[in-house]
Amino acid sequence: MTQRPAGIHHVTAIASDPQANADFYRNALGMRLVKRTVNFDAPDTYHLYYGDRAGNPGTVLTFFPWPEAPRGRVGAGQATTTSFSVPEGSIGWWEHHLDSLGVATTRPTERLDEDVLSLKDPDGLAIELVASADHHDTDPWDGGEVPTEHAIRGIRGVTLTEHDLDRTAGMLNGKLGFQLAAEEGNRYRFHTREAAQGVGTVVDVLADSAVQRGLVAAGTVHHVAYRAPDQQAQVAWQQQLANDGVGVTEVRDRSYFTSIYFREPGGVLLEIATDGPGFDYDEPLLQLGRKLKLPPWLEPNRAQIENALPELKAEE
Repeated sequence: MTQRPAGIHHVTAIASDPQANADFYRNALGMRLVKRTVNFDAPDTYHLYYGDRAGNPGTVLTFFPWPEAPRGRVGAGQATTTSFSVPEGSIGWWEHHLDSLGVATTRPTERLDEDVLSLKDPDGLAIELVASADHHDTDPWDGGEVPTEHAIRGIRGVTLTEHDLDRTAGMLNGKLGFQLAAEEGNRYRFHTREAAQGVGTVVDVLADSAVQRGLVAAGTVHHVAYRAPDQQAQVAWQQQLANDGVGVTEVRDRSYFTSIYFREPGGVLLEIATDGPGFDYDEPLLQLGRKLKLPPWLEPNRAQIENALPELKAEE
C-alpha cells in the first residue's frame, strides 16, 4: 500500500456528564477545549475536542458526552488505553498534581524503558501519561492549571486489546504502514515507519485470547483516527482499502477535517482524517471553544439544538 499514516490524528471516546468531562480535561489534565460543537450524526449531544493551543493533529482527544449514558465494558476489539506524552522528569509533578485533585493514580512504573503514570477519567476511561524526550512539534496550552514545562505535548499512542494478534498486526504492518518495534510479555509495540518519535506514532497491541469482548459506551474509546495530509491522500487510502476488500465509508465532512471509517480485523473502529482545514476554520484561534459552533447544514436548527443540550460552563 503506497499511502502511509503520519500517525494518530485524534482519539474519540464516550462520556456521560459533559460538565464533569470538561472540568477534568481542562483542569486536571490542562488541555484546551478547542471546539465546542455537536455530534453531526446525532446533534442532541455535544462533541467536545481537547488538545494543544490550536488543536494540532496528534494532540486531540474528543468526546461524545451522553448524560446518564451506561458504563461501557473494556475488552477485546477496543482501543483500551490512550497515552499522552509529557516531558521527561514530569511524572513526579503529575502524580502530586493529580493527588491534590483527588484523582487516583498508580505509582509510576517502567514499561519498555518508559516511565508511565496511569489514571482514569470521571467515566473510567483509561489514560496514561508517558515521560518522553521525543521532539514534539506541538504548542502546549498554557492557559490552564498545568505549567507549560509539565504540560501534555500530545498523544503518544493507543493500546488495542485483541483476541487475535496476527490479523491486527497484519493490517498495522500492511495497510496502515506500521512496523513492529518491541515486545514485552503480551504487549507488542508498533511504530509508524517514517517516524518513531513525535506525537501519535505508537500503537501497542495487547494480545489476550481470554479477555471478554468490549462494549462501547461511557468510559470507552469509540474510534481512533489516523492522519492524512489532505483529501487527495485520503481518497487514495479509501480506494486502496476498498480494493483490498475492507469495508470503508464514503468521505464525510466534519467541518474541521474530512473522514472515512473502517474496522480493523479485531473490530476496532478506525478513521482516516485530513489535517485541515483545522479548528480555526470557523472561529479565531484566540476564541476556540468558547461558543457552540454548528456546521452550515445544522445552523437553521440552532435554537432547537441549544435547547436540547445541557448547560456547559467552560470559559477560558
